Amino acid sequence: MTAASPNTKAEIAELLAFYASAGVDDALEDAPINRFAEAAAKSAERRPAERTPAAPRREATPESRTAPEHAPARAENPPAPLSGLDAANIPDAPARVPAAAAVPDEAQAAAARQLAARATTLDELRQHMAAFDGCNLKFTAKNLVFADGNPNADLMLVGEAPGRDEDLEGLPFVGRSGRLLDRMLAAIGLDRNSAYIANVIPWRPPGNRTPTPHETEICRPFIERQIELVNPKVLINLGGPSAKTLLNTSEGILRLRGNWRVHTTASGIAIPAMPTLHPAYLLRTPAHKKLAWRDFLEVKAKLRGLA
Repeated sequence: MTAASPNTKAEIAELLAFYASAGVDDALEDAPINRFAEAAAKSAERRPAERTPAAPRREATPESRTAPEHAPARAENPPAPLSGLDAANIPDAPARVPAAAAVPDEAQAAAARQLAARATTLDELRQHMAAFDGCNLKFTAKNLVFADGNPNADLMLVGEAPGRDEDLEGLPFVGRSGRLLDRMLAAIGLDRNSAYIANVIPWRPPGNRTPTPHETEICRPFIERQIELVNPKVLINLGGPSAKTLLNTSEGILRLRGNWRVHTTASGIAIPAMPTLHPAYLLRTPAHKKLAWRDFLEVKAKLRGLA
């Protein structure tokens, strides 16, 4: 049964509330699309133009009365079963078309690795990422969120993925989480002119959902090459997904944070890495800000020692 289109203000409000609870907070098309009308049109196309008239009922004959009540009719010469070749030659037989994959395959991850390795500068890497169509997240995002800050800085910070504000502006950490991150940097005497900020995933997942492992693996070569080209003295992993992806670990962020790890680039350069709590997590759990403060003090001391 096809659902009816909402007509009253109350029905429209209920539908919008459902969208909000499902994480839908942004339109993907400039013009609205009536999905109910599309479904109705498709249903009308599937209906037959005319009903086939029923076959006339035959009067029962003495011979038919003697047959069992539910006995199936038998043909004197039953047709032979169709072979695969015969069935394929039936003109009305519908062809089976394989459905398109919902996510890219391993070939796209390999293509991302090749493009990332080919980039010799950050500008080339950005151009390769903008032209890359192998990640399905690109087609629902508005902008490529590449990076912000100073690529010559000693400190690089890497989060997980852009949110709504970041997707609209094309810059990482510009929403509430970004404002908190700015204050965290200011607490150790830094700002966006003395740090470089990026994400593991450069395109916003729809509804801010968690990126799938497959999507993360496709984008991993880009962020790893980005780190290699920036070559910072210290790396901060903001949140568990960034730490797990770039430090090759399965430990949770509360166990990882506050302990120095090492990120090794493809060229063999070892970069000290500090996993810490993501600003979005700190907004939800303000009591843990003291933990992030300790981590940033460790980073400040490490930068001073490497200067």
